[in-house]
Amino acid sequence: MGGILFLLLYSLLLGVIHGITPDEHTWPITFSYAIGAFSTKKGIFVAFLFTLAFTFQRAIASEIVYLAIINVKAFYSINGYIYTIVGIVMLVAGVYVLNKHSILHLDFFPASWLGKKHTHDMEEYPKEIKPSMALVHGFIAGWGFGSFALILYTIIVPQMPNAYTAFLPGVMFGLGTMLVQAVFGGLFGQWIRKMNLPENKGLEIASKIAGNTLTYGGLVFIIGGIFTLSLPKIANLSVNTGIDIGNLHHLGIGFVMVTFTVLIIGMGSLYYFVRETKKEYANKGN
Repeated sequence: MGGILFLLLYSLLLGVIHGITPDEHTWPITFSYAIGAFSTKKGIFVAFLFTLAFTFQRAIASEIVYLAIINVKAFYSINGYIYTIVGIVMLVAGVYVLNKHSILHLDFFPASWLGKKHTHDMEEYPKEIKPSMALVHGFIAGWGFGSFALILYTIIVPQMPNAYTAFLPGVMFGLGTMLVQAVFGGLFGQWIRKMNLPENKGLEIASKIAGNTLTYGGLVFIIGGIFTLSLPKIANLSVNTGIDIGNLHHLGIGFVMVTFTVLIIGMGSLYYFVRETKKEYANKGN
């Protein structure tokens, strides 16, 4: 019993580290939804929903691996498909948030960037992100395969005593990820809230930032997925950092996608929209 307890605690610790490190299957989604929530509590809530579905998926995958329904090696080739599917879901969610009429209508740049006045009714544009979207993202993203999943599925799960306990490492891993991502979700929600944005514009700006991150981040993931499927040998190239921590030991296409989505698209959108809003209200005050 002591050995099982150790393995479950180790799975929990792996999940915590997974939640902290820059992972392409968690960070872009948590950042997008938490910023769009424009609230500490809502940020925690959407991160909880996302990782709840993620935990459910990991429990299922752990059971499948234990029962040998799927060979673990099959997971190595799944990332390209997961990137593409996650990208499509992100894109659809982002377009939904940014456009009130149809998810098929997409402005590839904010109207203000092009010097145009947006034709949408600003009282309804953009739409608020629905937390339920995070559940869909969480379940799909959970099928992504990386160094943490490799340890979980090939070392920990096979040591479970029977099929009735085989799902537990996946649950503990998911709970560890949930713990950290919920904290970050709350911090992201609080961060945008404390930027002293006008109350009547704050949620609108937060939704725009989230919508941009989901839309253009989705395109990044789709491109990354297609690239991985088309040129797997090149896509699997990575830089060895010498840091003996999963997600940081080898930096490859996953790290590039999460960095570009969160830092370039997400933070760039945040900087732009916050700056423009404050400039607009400063000019009104003169």
